[in-house]
Amino acid sequence: MKVSLKNWLTLLVLSLTWGSSFILIKQGLNAFTPYQVGALRMTIAAGFLSIWGIRNLRKIPRNKIFWVILAGANGNFIPMFLFPIAQTHVSSSMAGILDSLVPIFVLLFGALFFAIPAKTNQIIGALIGFSGAVLLIGFDGMSGENSLLHSLLIVLATAMYGINGLIITSKLRDIPSFQLSTALFSIWLIPAIIVLILSGFFTNFTGSTEQWNSLGYITLLGFFGTAIAMMLFYKMIQETSAIFASMVTYIMPIVSVSWGVMVGEHITWLHFVGFLLILCGVYLIQKKSKNEIEQSEYIQKEV
Repeated sequence: MKVSLKNWLTLLVLSLTWGSSFILIKQGLNAFTPYQVGALRMTIAAGFLSIWGIRNLRKIPRNKIFWVILAGANGNFIPMFLFPIAQTHVSSSMAGILDSLVPIFVLLFGALFFAIPAKTNQIIGALIGFSGAVLLIGFDGMSGENSLLHSLLIVLATAMYGINGLIITSKLRDIPSFQLSTALFSIWLIPAIIVLILSGFFTNFTGSTEQWNSLGYITLLGFFGTAIAMMLFYKMIQETSAIFASMVTYIMPIVSVSWGVMVGEHITWLHFVGFLLILCGVYLIQKKSKNEIEQSEYIQKEV
């Protein structure tokens, strides 16, 4: 695998973009309800991607449509509401740290439901990562600014991300990534618009300065943080590897915590200890053995 300067720059852009998504959600909540924030984000992203998605949807085999719908629900639609609901009582830095649990849930659900065997170092990594999450949610959730219940909503969202990843790799692997992602978003465009209408967005929007500011932040989140970032991410995977792309997991929480510090969120040593435990767990889960590395290098030479 040859990683170019462009790939490194793409990784940096994605880390900054996704790491900033949590503070953008917070800014959106200044004027809108969590349901309006989630529906706006989904509508903006899906509306843009449907330019290609409606055409690509026709290319999806009929026997795969169910899995595409399920992947969209777990990987996009539902989590886009869970995060703003949670962030009404959870700091953006805490949300960014807990979002790092995704690889751990991929391992857990892969072993439980997809017959994917787990190695010893992965099991140890999962235990370490979950201990970091328990430390954060258990102590800070009961005594700090972050609600225990709302923190668990973010954990639920990361679990759904994990299920989504497994569905895509096990059921939808044969569908080109851009075709799949654009079609997937297009399916959930209409439900997002319906939620936006039912949430009272159009009747309650008065055009105040606060509303326009929040709408601007959500537009950045939906267009750049969701639609454009997703296309960059899949392109980076195709040009490098999933292992290189997974480095976003390590950098993104650093960005979210940095934003939290800048806006005055209460961050203690407990956040850093929990963060380090989660990252150590993720590292062990994604670490390749010596034999796997040698086999990968051999395959690349053969190709």
